[in-house]
Amino acid sequence: MRSPQRWEAFLADMENQAAQSEPLETVGTLVRVAGLVLEAAGVRVPVGSICEIRSAGLPAVLAEVVGFSADRAYLMPTGPVHGLAAGAQVVPRPLPVTPPRFGEPAETMVRIQGRGLHLPIGAGLLGRVVDAHGEPMDRQGPLQHVTHESLSRPPINAMDRDPIRQPLDTGVRAINALLTVGRGQRIGLFAGTGVGKSVLLGMMARYTQADVIVVGLIGERGREVKEFIEDILGEQGRKRSVVVAAPADAPPLVRMQGANYATAIAEHFRDQGLDVLLLMDSLTRYAMAQREIALAIGEPPATRGYPPSCFARLPQLVERSGNGLHGQGSITAFYTVLSEGDDPQDPIADAARGILDGHIVLSRELAESGHFPAIDVERSISRVMTSVAPKEQIHAARRVRQMLAKYNKARDLIQLGAYAPGHDTELDIAVQTQPQITALLQQDMLERAPMDECRRRLMALAA
Repeated sequence: MRSPQRWEAFLADMENQAAQSEPLETVGTLVRVAGLVLEAAGVRVPVGSICEIRSAGLPAVLAEVVGFSADRAYLMPTGPVHGLAAGAQVVPRPLPVTPPRFGEPAETMVRIQGRGLHLPIGAGLLGRVVDAHGEPMDRQGPLQHVTHESLSRPPINAMDRDPIRQPLDTGVRAINALLTVGRGQRIGLFAGTGVGKSVLLGMMARYTQADVIVVGLIGERGREVKEFIEDILGEQGRKRSVVVAAPADAPPLVRMQGANYATAIAEHFRDQGLDVLLLMDSLTRYAMAQREIALAIGEPPATRGYPPSCFARLPQLVERSGNGLHGQGSITAFYTVLSEGDDPQDPIADAARGILDGHIVLSRELAESGHFPAIDVERSISRVMTSVAPKEQIHAARRVRQMLAKYNKARDLIQLGAYAPGHDTELDIAVQTQPQITALLQQDMLERAPMDECRRRLMALAA
């Protein structure tokens, strides 16, 4: 009969062996590849889990479980599937032992913990360009001072968020004066193609008073990634920025992962008490990626080919930004929304207007006339301006809007020569102040407009 001390030693030895042993993993089999979707049998893991598709003589392909039917699991690959054949092994990714300590180089391998995706996040990302998997793209060596954290975080209770009470200086005169943005606001940048939205994003990245800038280039052309970083963002803006790039040629799952990764990075810095500026280009490409995935697994299309899950995913992504808990930092987010054919009734644009705290519309007509930034003030609005701007500025902005609307309604008559001064006092004032209003709204991309200067010019114009 063993003594109590020997029983304790025996149990401790068993616990040590159990801790060092690897858990049994179910291994499935690849049975079908149809378009973007892989179908596997015999693997039982929850939705959102990461699996490896292993085939003899080929590198493993990572895929995420996006759905299931009976005993079949539907997976979406994160890379090319050329060479895969029926019978390939589908193995769930193992759990990591321990994350890297602070100051150690980050492993390029994606870490999985609790079946959820974990990517490198931390101060070592500042000044770097990474892809949707957290791997550096700028050829500046491995990441330093990062830890692997989950992309999915529990939402903040709406009653625990700090209200938006402080204005944010974006350095753009038209926004500071007439569309004042609050710290922690989520605003949409609605534009068609080629009207200057990337230039406007670069201006805000360089001139906005924020501690950290996170740029998510989702679904854009690969050529634009380097041009945005070198020409638009610039060396000054890049030092305090993190750029996450998921180009248009990336699989749809990678594009969605890039948007979630950029948001998770912004959440990390917000939890450190910093003020973060999140620039997401674009929200429409994120919805298109979700549409590709949903249609591929058999979800029925609804509005203009967009399944219902697309409209459910948008608020889940957008609601993660904003102010944090009391005493924490903030995420001021600008999401670009592409209007197909400049159609304001585009379903994604219409859904985005309902979940954002305002929208800035870029006009193709203004861009074609050489008016930059091409912000259509009449169609734009900031829903928190009344909470962050003084009353004098609000009244002045309303007065300038009235004069601008009065002039635009009579523009055809003025161009035809049918306008005669003296019949409408308000129109006479609008015509006289039109050059000053235009000068207020126009700005060179290399010019910074401080908030105080914008307010002084607006008050003088309204007076």
